[in-house]
Amino acid sequence: MDFENLIVEQDGFLGFVTINRPKKLNALNKETLQELHEAFTILNATTSVKVIILTGTGEKAFVAGADIAEFANFSEEEGANLARSGQERVFNLIENLSTPVIAAINGFALGGGLELAMACHFRIASENAKMGLPEVSLGVIPGYGGTQRLPQLIGKGKAMELIMTAGMLGAEEAKSVGLVNYVVPQEELLALAEKLGNKIVSNSAVAIAAAIKAVNANFEFGVNGYEKEIVSFGACFGTDDFKEGTTAFLEKRKPNF
Repeated sequence: MDFENLIVEQDGFLGFVTINRPKKLNALNKETLQELHEAFTILNATTSVKVIILTGTGEKAFVAGADIAEFANFSEEEGANLARSGQERVFNLIENLSTPVIAAINGFALGGGLELAMACHFRIASENAKMGLPEVSLGVIPGYGGTQRLPQLIGKGKAMELIMTAGMLGAEEAKSVGLVNYVVPQEELLALAEKLGNKIVSNSAVAIAAAIKAVNANFEFGVNGYEKEIVSFGACFGTDDFKEGTTAFLEKRKPNF
């Protein structure tokens, strides 16, 4: 797959999406968002890809934010359309993807960059990573889901502090509040992402996709997450993966999903 601003690769069951705008610290512009939509749509439809790892080029930035020059002169309507389009086509798409997505945060993840990482199913970070939502320092608020996902992940009080102060968290503090799961030296970051990805690969992709939907249901307005879990649990009983998983357990062997 050839893209202008992304490097998209596959190694075994793992797909890799690397945002490749190092001169702009991998900032998100319109073209990059469109390419992210295309790349994740393609990888999700590729049956041999069981896990996707998202990262940025270089050692400085995962994604340093949005490309501010693109929207500095937008009207109110244009601003709302920018947020709506980005949320629907990229951020919500990733969050609800049936293929698990791991964010490997290799440096600055600010503004839209942190929002992109938060849309992934979980996050790991290098020791030099710094994360924050500095939008209020520009006279605007996070527009790609940041005001919703950050409180879900770290709690309302801490999220309010970070958003209102436009502050940043270092990697270890991000881990302590639950924003990232692991912190490692930068040279070990992708190796850890691959290790975690390969652990996921050994399990049922069908069950994992159902689990993603059930977990996300808890955060959807008007949706009963417990009922979604019950229905999804029952549906698993009709799958080949359930038959294989339980048979393998009873036969004391590893399942072949």
